[in-house]
Amino acid sequence: MRVGFIGLGSQGGPMARAIIDAGYETTLWARRSASLEPYAGTAAKIAATPAELAAASDLVCLCVVGDADVEEVLDRENGVLAGLASGGVVAVHSTVHPDTCRRLADRLRDNGVTLLDAPVSGGGMAAAEGRLLVMAGGDTETVERCRPVFATYGDPIVHLGEVGSGQVTKLLNNLLFTANLATAAATLALGRELGVDPLKLGAVVSRGTANSFALERIASADGTVDRIGRHAGPLLRKDVGLVAEIAKAAGAAPGIVLDAADATLALMKHPR
Repeated sequence: MRVGFIGLGSQGGPMARAIIDAGYETTLWARRSASLEPYAGTAAKIAATPAELAAASDLVCLCVVGDADVEEVLDRENGVLAGLASGGVVAVHSTVHPDTCRRLADRLRDNGVTLLDAPVSGGGMAAAEGRLLVMAGGDTETVERCRPVFATYGDPIVHLGEVGSGQVTKLLNNLLFTANLATAAATLALGRELGVDPLKLGAVVSRGTANSFALERIASADGTVDRIGRHAGPLLRKDVGLVAEIAKAAGAAPGIVLDAADATLALMKHPR
């Protein structure tokens, strides 16, 4: 399988590197030439446009920031859809609204192209170590066809169901993570008030039944959400907002997890 990769950021970059290192014929494109410099000594080819990348690919992986970015790189002049042949696959690794993926999947199907939503969790370090969590939505045959590529950077790779189900799962993961940040910060703050050093409390709880990824992040940041809020606040606000929107449209009550997530966003000064 020939692979094209667009979105060479802190997470996408290691994903692309893993595909290249696994020996797949890989083509890259980026808006900024600086993003391509780390691949100068590799076997990867560099495309002048997304259309050129797509013409050289059977699978195009997108790891751009949001909904508008996914649509722009697909539909722009000389975009992916201008070059991808019938039978090709687009995998959306970005975290976007599930309806965006469903709508795009319907439209791409008319051109003989299959879309998978395959958001990931774990960050650049997990990608480099081949242990990203990949949450795939789409038809089984296409997921299995792409699984060996996903396995270069992901383990486990979980097929959740139809297109959109991967995005719903990723958004719920991020909702709970956001909620856990507030409860972890509040617990460490309470410990401080009760005379227990937050760093020591975090070190102890991280080895107990109340451990969580969020607790580890908070404990390593002096017991507050300030540091993580500076770089992740806007993205978490986007994801929590998407979950709230999806739940409202479905007539589902999010319950206390949304309240706790909103508390985190308020602490980060990025209220929904």
